[in-house]
Amino acid sequence: MDTVSPQNTQLAPYDVDKELCELALDNAPRVFAVTVQYDVAPGEPDATIAAWGLAYDDGSAHVVTVDGRHRLSLKSAERATWWFGGHGDTTARLLWFAAPSAPTFEPVQAA
Repeated sequence: MDTVSPQNTQLAPYDVDKELCELALDNAPRVFAVTVQYDVAPGEPDATIAAWGLAYDDGSAHVVTVDGRHRLSLKSAERATWWFGGHGDTTARLLWFAAPSAPTFEPVQAA
């Protein structure tokens, strides 16, 4: 939407990149990891990342195992804990990442 101040009758230029970044932020899925904890010996826990997921505003989620061999479409992100946990002494939990805050069209440089 263009705005005009009373002193300036020129329309402000439309910044499509800014608009797209705001749109992406408003609609970005939440990223999470599915962690799995288990005992390697009595009283000696260990853990690993079993899968990565995206959770959407409607509650649904997509999950991909770390090796990329299995993909799940679920009604909720929490449902992933059922798929990866509850087998013997295995416990699965979701590890949520912070919501994105600074989209950019530039590729991120590896450190």
